[in-house]
Amino acid sequence: MDVQTVFKNVQAIKSEIAKGNPFGERVTLVAATKMQTAEAINAAIEAGVDAVAENKVQEFREKHELLKACPQHFIGHLQTNKVKYLVGKIDLYHSCDRDELAKEIARLSVKNGLVSDILIQINIGNEESKGGYPFENALEVFSRLSQTEGLRVRGFMAMLPDSRDEVLLSELTDKMRGLFDQAKKQREGVDYLSMGMSGDYRLCVEHGSNMIRVGSTIFGARDYSL
Repeated sequence: MDVQTVFKNVQAIKSEIAKGNPFGERVTLVAATKMQTAEAINAAIEAGVDAVAENKVQEFREKHELLKACPQHFIGHLQTNKVKYLVGKIDLYHSCDRDELAKEIARLSVKNGLVSDILIQINIGNEESKGGYPFENALEVFSRLSQTEGLRVRGFMAMLPDSRDEVLLSELTDKMRGLFDQAKKQREGVDYLSMGMSGDYRLCVEHGSNMIRVGSTIFGARDYSL
């Protein structure tokens, strides 16, 4: 996709979410940049995305130095042995999905004199194919990780099931919003509910998400044949 189209797509999404969510919160637009060129990503940055996000460490390392100034997030499943390549360079980890990973981010952050911002990933659809903590354990995990040196819990992330059942999806997003609101009452600095991708971000924003991770709607369908 040419850079002019990327620019127009970002502007269209920004216009669409400009009024915020029903809770009066601004919606943060994160460009999911998997398999995209630095040129295309820079076009999205120039168009005004709030952050860019990779989901593979190798791609992050290849493109990091080529990008214009913009907050950099990580949204993919993260192996503990790859955390060392990201600490100090990532502004927000969306996919803190297990204690082992949280401990390693915390350990390397403390070692480097840093505090890393994370979102706790919740497996809201209880799907075997997806990572994340069970919804039932979310507040306990939130309390525990919030007290971990080197970490700052900024909220939660979830991926909805691939379903056309809007009633089900609405119920799940409402559950995540309820969890987010409970956590906000317990601690300051809980600002983000990252929920919604290209196929479902409109529904998620309608039900209280304030951060969306958009890839194909910005950049077009990914070409996996390359």
